[in-house]
Amino acid sequence: MIFIYILIGNILSSFVSLVGIFFLNKDLEKLKRVSFILVSFSTGALITSALLHLLPEAINENFNSIYSVIFGIFLFFILETYLKWRHCHDIDCKEHTFVPLNLLGDSLHNFIDGSLIASTFLINFQLGFITTLSVILHEVPQELGDYGILIYGGLNPKKALRLNFLVSLTAILGGIFGYFMLVKFKSLIPFIAGLTAGNFLYLSLTDLIPELHKKVSLKDNLIKTLFILLGIFLMIIFKIIFD
Repeated sequence: MIFIYILIGNILSSFVSLVGIFFLNKDLEKLKRVSFILVSFSTGALITSALLHLLPEAINENFNSIYSVIFGIFLFFILETYLKWRHCHDIDCKEHTFVPLNLLGDSLHNFIDGSLIASTFLINFQLGFITTLSVILHEVPQELGDYGILIYGGLNPKKALRLNFLVSLTAILGGIFGYFMLVKFKSLIPFIAGLTAGNFLYLSLTDLIPELHKKVSLKDNLIKTLFILLGIFLMIIFKIIFD
């Protein structure tokens, strides 16, 4: 049954890539506003899920897994530094206009996400659910950004949507790989959960928050504060329910 949960979680996260279909005929400014709100919401959700859900569960399974949180932060710093793996949540981002490089980086990112989702479902359903939800919340603005990058790189909207979806399917492969690897090496599970917490913290603190700081008007500040708090409250509510 756990394997089914992992597949469902990763299928859902993969289908998030089709979010661009709702914006095929929408203006760019509206897309930017939606993305800004989603980035704000996912920032609060990722930080809180890492600190309230993933970290306590990982430590409960094996106290030494706390070191994997530190390793996770460092690992994603290395990936970002040397593989130029940085995700844009800005629709007109120009950092990854080379389409093949963007698709390759996104494939790797989705594969790792799939493996991380698998590891948390192997601890318990609740943690797997929280991880899947957190990944999806982050994936929505990220996929909008990737969709914008592909269009800026010269693809027509429909082709960009198809390629984005195909690349997102690597999450399912990552989930399958993660499941069979971690079933065989069960002692690694809490450490991968710690790695997931490190991933969420790194993403939110180095990618999402700096993105939010680009908008500094009073209205934008109020909007991002509100939606960060909503993301935090959502994860706190799930913590109360699951406990």
